[in-house]
Amino acid sequence: MRAFLLIFFASLCVPAGALAQISDIQAILQENRALIEESSRRSIEPAIAAIAESGLPSAQTVLQRWQAKELYQTPDDGLFYYGATLENGMIRLFRFSDGAQLGDFDSASLARINPNSGIRALIGSALVRFQLDDPDPQRRRDALASLQRNPAAEHLAPLRASLAGETDPEIRALKTRVAALLTLRYDPDTQARITAISSLGADISLDVRAALNPLLASELVVVEGEIPATANVARELVPGRGAFTVESAYQILVDNGLAAPRLTPEFLRAALEQNLSDGMVADVPSAALADPDARLKAYDSLAAAGLVPARLTDDMIGATIAQYSFFENYLEPSGAVTDAVTEALGAIEFRVGMNKALDLTLDALSLASILFLAAIGLAITFGVMGVINMAHGEFIMMGAYTGYVVQLFISNYTLSIIVALPAAFLVTFAAGVAMERLVIRWLYNRPLETLLATFGVSIALQQLAKNIFGTQARPLTAPGWLDGAWIVNDVLSISYIRIAIFGLALMLLAVFLFIMKRTRLGLETRAVTQNARMAASMGINTDRVNMLTFGLGSGIAGLAGVAIGLFAKVTSELGNDYIVQSFMTVVVGGVGNIWGALAGATMIGFFQKSVEWLNPSNTLAAQTYMIIFIIIFIQFRPRGIVALRGRAAGD
Repeated sequence: MRAFLLIFFASLCVPAGALAQISDIQAILQENRALIEESSRRSIEPAIAAIAESGLPSAQTVLQRWQAKELYQTPDDGLFYYGATLENGMIRLFRFSDGAQLGDFDSASLARINPNSGIRALIGSALVRFQLDDPDPQRRRDALASLQRNPAAEHLAPLRASLAGETDPEIRALKTRVAALLTLRYDPDTQARITAISSLGADISLDVRAALNPLLASELVVVEGEIPATANVARELVPGRGAFTVESAYQILVDNGLAAPRLTPEFLRAALEQNLSDGMVADVPSAALADPDARLKAYDSLAAAGLVPARLTDDMIGATIAQYSFFENYLEPSGAVTDAVTEALGAIEFRVGMNKALDLTLDALSLASILFLAAIGLAITFGVMGVINMAHGEFIMMGAYTGYVVQLFISNYTLSIIVALPAAFLVTFAAGVAMERLVIRWLYNRPLETLLATFGVSIALQQLAKNIFGTQARPLTAPGWLDGAWIVNDVLSISYIRIAIFGLALMLLAVFLFIMKRTRLGLETRAVTQNARMAASMGINTDRVNMLTFGLGSGIAGLAGVAIGLFAKVTSELGNDYIVQSFMTVVVGGVGNIWGALAGATMIGFFQKSVEWLNPSNTLAAQTYMIIFIIIFIQFRPRGIVALRGRAAGD
């Protein structure tokens, strides 16, 4: 019957020859023809609602084509169709009712409906109810994302209705969550809102907190007498207690027109000037008005004569304030709802705190793995050989530049990193062996000369890098699978590069332990570490062990350089950023012990990240406090966390 009436009324403005083409959806379009043709954001909503609520199969098609600017009107009969532009510029029209082709038309002979961005947004909201039940899962997800961006009360009913038929567990969980967010904002049923709030108490997402926090918004209210029993009080304010002073309380009364303003110096001066006559103000000579007490006396005389308002005393102000109650009142009228929100936010804040602590732990472990990578080679050379190698940072820099050069020839970033790691080890191993043979071997047991010599080598290597690669930073690009971060929730996340570096640090630890425990070089190295003279007397070539050990430490520094170059700028000064921290890690952990280097890196990483968390805007302060902490720590444990016997310990 409804469809018949629509067709009947539409026929009044449509030529008789076109009536046979009118379907139910066409009748609705004709009924709202004037609004559609006007295409105004302010008046189009009834037309969109009529189409969306019609329940007709073609309603979704009409809205989609309208939103895509594919809705056309034939001027002769005023009927609406959707069209597709052909290669020759002609428009092929189709009927909404059955999708049948109407024919090809010149675009000049058709009226195209061009909705603006505001109308398209309204159509998008109306399409949500269709998209929530769309067979395509991605469209359902897009619809839910649209609901979260532009929530509205009318979306709640179709969202709840779509839950029953949802078969995808992930989308169903998302629908349930979005329905809870809409419920706590728009549902008139208090118990339903409380249930929705309780269900979100374990969700620490930003959108949940953004939805809950406005429900605890409050406003300052002042009422005469006692606080009304119907008020949803957030906090009662007592004048003179805490930050709520008597002066601020009285000023609130003045601002609300509930009390007379206090006497200000400006008002006092204006009142005295207006009542100055023959050199007198009341019974006070004008020459005496320089005295504050005289001015107040003159004003009181004027007040007694009724010429100005009486001056307020502290007792009068206190008596006025006592007549009123001050409190912060929730904008949300339901106390049960605000209580539920307070409880939910308390639970959320606890979980946020736990996740922040876990996030801080992951950051600390990430920094510790970087420090361990940078320091492990130094721990080997310093511990076994007693050599203070100031050029250790430059071996890190050489490893990073090796990775850059490899990527110049291998465009596949994954393959290039796989090739760069052994290449960096070989390059820096060779450089370390050359440095040991040419410089270090002549300076054993002469620490000051060794320090100066390696510092000179450090400067030379930096200048060589500048001459070859220039002063600008060079890119060492990580593979695509290392882009982004592992996001657990809105609080907890860690980048994939940091995870890879952590894994590399564990791998190097395992390789080093294998070398030291399962190989001849490791056995000889441990023997030289414990007692070099005894090792030599047992036939161990200590000179060869020193050379290979120094090369091994340098090669591991090259591996660290590739890893560090993936997130740091590759320049000739790259090593300067890590040499000091590497020495601190070795000294704190214990010279010559791999476990000591690991312990030192972990302690420094956790300490620095903790200080940064307390003072996030000043990383320089964190490093300063870290150095102070290390100085104090060394006073109590001069041999580090894990102390060794033998040459490394100075025996």
